[in-house]
Amino acid sequence: MQFPGKHSTTGNSIFTVMSVLAAENNAINLSQGFPDFPIDSQLARFLYDGAIQNYNQYAPMSGLPLLRQAISTDFQIRYAIDADPAHEITITPGATYGIHVALASVLQKGDEVIVLEPAYDSYIPAIEANGAKSICVPLESPDFHVDWSRVRKAITSRTKAIIINSPHNPTGTIWQRSDWEELAAAIRDTRIVIVSDEVYEQVVFDHMEHISVLHHQELRERSFAVFSFGKVFNNTGWKVGYVIAPPSYTDAFRHIHQYIGFSVNTPSQYSIGTYLNMPEKPDVSALLQEKRDWFLSHLAQLPFTIHQKSSGSYFQLVGYNGISELSDTEFAIWLTKEIGVAAIPVSPFYKARKDDKLVRFCFAKSEDTLREAIRRLSILAVITHR
Repeated sequence: MQFPGKHSTTGNSIFTVMSVLAAENNAINLSQGFPDFPIDSQLARFLYDGAIQNYNQYAPMSGLPLLRQAISTDFQIRYAIDADPAHEITITPGATYGIHVALASVLQKGDEVIVLEPAYDSYIPAIEANGAKSICVPLESPDFHVDWSRVRKAITSRTKAIIINSPHNPTGTIWQRSDWEELAAAIRDTRIVIVSDEVYEQVVFDHMEHISVLHHQELRERSFAVFSFGKVFNNTGWKVGYVIAPPSYTDAFRHIHQYIGFSVNTPSQYSIGTYLNMPEKPDVSALLQEKRDWFLSHLAQLPFTIHQKSSGSYFQLVGYNGISELSDTEFAIWLTKEIGVAAIPVSPFYKARKDDKLVRFCFAKSEDTLREAIRRLSILAVITHR
């Protein structure tokens, strides 16, 4: 049987490859972006309550009303953003699903989508699976800012969408209001749709502010904004996300969604909705900034190069030129097998596999995990100076 190739990517994703390699070598897994510490016990209790109270059958296709209303209230409190729970909020089985369905809602064969690289590896397969072509525009290292002249040059009559990601995976950068203004100016006279990946919106450090596409009224009217509870409440295995979009965009999104995922597991929706309605919850940014600061302070004593500290997300990029001349993928494999710590090479975040000799560490881990990782990495100082 010859199966049709829906996209150009082959084999398993780098996240799967490195996590499997970490398990095979008993390595500390700082590669894949998932926490290894417990979720808030109250959130877990609400999940139990949901099952006991018989929230066990299909939820409505758009999402449990309790959860959609809780999201609407939460956005009003935190961001002063109004989102209609009935016509603008859709619950999804994770954010990656939400991104794929948003693209499926608007793309046709021959369309083009601008992707700012390095980029999360699901974007290009989702674009290609929907018959469109990715047009990759590199962010400018070492601070990974947007070169708006290159974005403007990438826009053609076939450009249907652009994907934005802030806080950014893998670089940890965040967009400022000026970036959104530049985007608005660049696409103002076009019909380009924005898919805004904001899964780390509550994981922002150093008193910085997350600016959503929803804050910009002009852009909001042509955007799908995609979010994830997994990254906010450290429960990535629950696979619950949501998409906020204008009513006409939401209708198009749900037209696709109802025939693929249809609905998301109901006890999790009940749990998260009830949890969101609590007046006080742990500060996820403070928790993860403490981990970032501790991890960075110890990485600084090792022969890695830290071009800039992460402003948001679970991740920190480091250079390793002072340690090895291997490619980033070879170095990540060597680090896993020989040092016992798994990281993600950055080249797979580029369509052309651009290698800047950078790897990504996930610091959203328990104190014991981070301490053991640093203990193992400390041998690099000895190896480097032999």
